[in-house]
Amino acid sequence: MCIFCDIIAGTIPSRKVYEDDNVLAILDVNPLSKGHTLILPKKHTDSFLTADAETVQNLAACAHELAVKITERTGADGCNILTNCGEAAGQSVSHLHVHIIPRYNGDSAVSFEHAADSTDPDEVLKLLTK
Repeated sequence: MCIFCDIIAGTIPSRKVYEDDNVLAILDVNPLSKGHTLILPKKHTDSFLTADAETVQNLAACAHELAVKITERTGADGCNILTNCGEAAGQSVSHLHVHIIPRYNGDSAVSFEHAADSTDPDEVLKLLTK
């Protein structure tokens, strides 16, 4: 079993923010900011890329509802809503999960460094629209 499946099963304690038949939302044990929450589908799937449509829909609906609530209640100025797909993208647990990371003006909770890519955009467009 994976660690998130153990948390869902209740064998590992967590701080529950929300739960229904399909998802469990918990506070992240290593939060990047006040209110950093993880939403876990109760059905195990490795990542967003391997999830079925129903699981993705349940997560998206929950993420929307909780992001609004968390942002308001923490007094955050905004939030990041994200999921990592695969180790190369920073996924450290092979169980789909969505992060809601409240953001506060001037914080450095999440950083996206943009490096120029020299790939020809027309070639990329051809690849993606085949």
